[in-house]
Amino acid sequence: MGQNKVKEASYTRLCKTKKILTVNGKFPGPTLYAYKGDTIIVNVHNRANQNITIHWHGVKLPRYPWSDGPEYVTQCPIQPGQSFRQKVIFSQEEGTLWWHAHSDWSRATVHGAIVIYPKNGTGYPFPKPDAEVPIILGEWWKKDVDEVLHLMLATGGDPNISDAFTINGQPGDFYPCSNARTFKLNVDHGKTYLLRMVNADMNEIMFYKIAKHKLTVVGADASYTKPLKSKYVVLSPGQTLDCLLHANKRPDRYYMAARAYSSGIGVPFDNTTTTAILQYNLNYDQSSPPIRPSLPYYNDTSSAFRFLGQLKSLNSDDYPDSVPLNVTRMVTTVSVNTFPCVSATNASCEGPNVTRLAASMNNISFANPDFAILQAYYKHIKGVYGTNFLSYPPLVFNFTADYMPLELEVPRLGTEVKVLKYNTSMEVVIQGTNLVAAIDHPMHLHGHSFYVVGYGFGNFDEKKDPLAYNLEDPPLRNTAAVPRNGWIAIRFRANNPGVWFMHCHLERHLTWGMDTVFIVENGERPDERILPPPPDMPQC
Repeated sequence: MGQNKVKEASYTRLCKTKKILTVNGKFPGPTLYAYKGDTIIVNVHNRANQNITIHWHGVKLPRYPWSDGPEYVTQCPIQPGQSFRQKVIFSQEEGTLWWHAHSDWSRATVHGAIVIYPKNGTGYPFPKPDAEVPIILGEWWKKDVDEVLHLMLATGGDPNISDAFTINGQPGDFYPCSNARTFKLNVDHGKTYLLRMVNADMNEIMFYKIAKHKLTVVGADASYTKPLKSKYVVLSPGQTLDCLLHANKRPDRYYMAARAYSSGIGVPFDNTTTTAILQYNLNYDQSSPPIRPSLPYYNDTSSAFRFLGQLKSLNSDDYPDSVPLNVTRMVTTVSVNTFPCVSATNASCEGPNVTRLAASMNNISFANPDFAILQAYYKHIKGVYGTNFLSYPPLVFNFTADYMPLELEVPRLGTEVKVLKYNTSMEVVIQGTNLVAAIDHPMHLHGHSFYVVGYGFGNFDEKKDPLAYNLEDPPLRNTAAVPRNGWIAIRFRANNPGVWFMHCHLERHLTWGMDTVFIVENGERPDERILPPPPDMPQC
């Protein structure tokens, strides 16, 4: 049982004090602890002056979408002064996940880690570490993040880039006015530490590295992986990693550092570097600065996908895979788009060629309704959403060509969902396009984890590319990056009845409409049906 209060707090960062939205006055917010199979109750009290929702990222919530959180998809927001008692049901998850706000851009400061331990009487599939440490990557603006969002919406252009990245809420030594607060991890030589890593950034995929040390990845998105030793790791917004750090180097002080991986040509991004310090608990000369790591370059696509492509599921007797083999294939494009300017002035049309920036899946830019889709579906209320999200792109062209007609840039605005019969085995191929601005897209599916069975660059070939799929030990994830001008293929079994959001986890793309909704219908048996809603669901 948790009493969590969303409220404003004052924080001093980068030489400026401002009020931010927090949970229980903490930034990042409190870590939630559970055991595999637990059900917990979290009481959310909104004591701020704006609407809020809370999403349990990567938690499947079997048959209980009522607690999932995305505003106007599964619930109406919790209004100021109101409360919502959220039941969080853990099932197969084991490892590290996170929770965050899912309303406007509030998740910039409203987020925290979730640690799911193995069931009592069981242990990790690797030697038990001596200690565990959350490492949460974040993104920081000097301005109120709501101002950043509202300015983006008012101008129709790109949002202002962030002023800093953070590790556990602190920017680190390479920013002004922050070195006294830099996060420090003290370690004993010879011991092993489990780093529970979360990328809570709003708009950037991140490289992360500790000088002179290798990390051994043993889990991703609360699913165990084959041990992977690496000098660096890559996390998309929304992703988590469990990494073992062996403190076996010469006792000294070492920087851990993170900076953006951004492949888009002409796409603005924060090119600063956040740091924290790893320091050994022994006597040595601490007058010299910590040793710096050498991170991959910002647009080093080969390094980013070399790491991501090496991740494999554990697929052991205790943790077997269940990759769907006989599947229904669906293909969707993910694109950055533009809408024509309809303003009397150009002040609100700062996109390319005097347009407004947008985004889409299968050429539909998702429009949030003003009533929750889940409640409309459950109560058979018509007119809130349509069911015309197509299984294949409505416009077929060379998606990754260097030059494309401008008319391809304009999507259709709508609230369209895809309805799936219960227990359908799905393959979803997500194809990036070169419309307006090609960039990587970290795609997140609520209510389900999925196997990433393949990825590639260029246009997906339905005949050739599936021949190279990994159907033996693909990683099981809830968020996966579509490479710039490339594709990924994911597989999952639609065995969780409810209404489940799918969207890009770059916040600006979500806001612009790179979203859709899967409605998984009820099965025939009572235990295959959505559970009833709680009595205190927030009202619209």
